[in-house]
Amino acid sequence: MIGLDTNVLARYYIQDEADTEALAQHEAARSLVESGKPLMVCKTVLLELEWVMRGYYGFTADEIAGAFSHLLALEHVRIEDRASVTQALSHMAGGLDFVDALHLAAYRECVEMASFDDRKFARRAQRLNLAPRVFVPR
Repeated sequence: MIGLDTNVLARYYIQDEADTEALAQHEAARSLVESGKPLMVCKTVLLELEWVMRGYYGFTADEIAGAFSHLLALEHVRIEDRASVTQALSHMAGGLDFVDALHLAAYRECVEMASFDDRKFARRAQRLNLAPRVFVPR
C-alpha cells in the first residue's frame, strides 16, 4: 500500500497549466492514482488538501466535495476513518466548513462538543440538528 501526501493529491485534482513542473507532476500523480495500486489517504492529508484547494486555489465547497467524493469512490484507495470523512462531507453539504465537520464527525461517540466558534460552527450545527450537539461554553 502507498500512502499519498497532500501534494500528490493536489497535483492530481488541481491542474496548474502555467507551470511546466506542475503539469509533469499532474501527469505523475494521475498515473499513480489511476494505477489501481492500493493507496491510502489519512485524514490529516484531507484537511490539508481542503485548505490548499479552498485557501490557495479558491475552490468552492461544492468543488472540494466533488473531488473528495471522487476519491472516496476509488475502490483501491483506503481512506483513514472513512465513516467520519463521509459524515463530514454530508455536514459540509449542510453548510459547515470541512474542518469543523470532520471534527464533529470524529466526536460521534460524544454527547456534546464544545466550541467557541459560535457563528460559523455552533449555530450552524444546532440549526442542522447535528449530533453530537455543539455548544458554546459560558
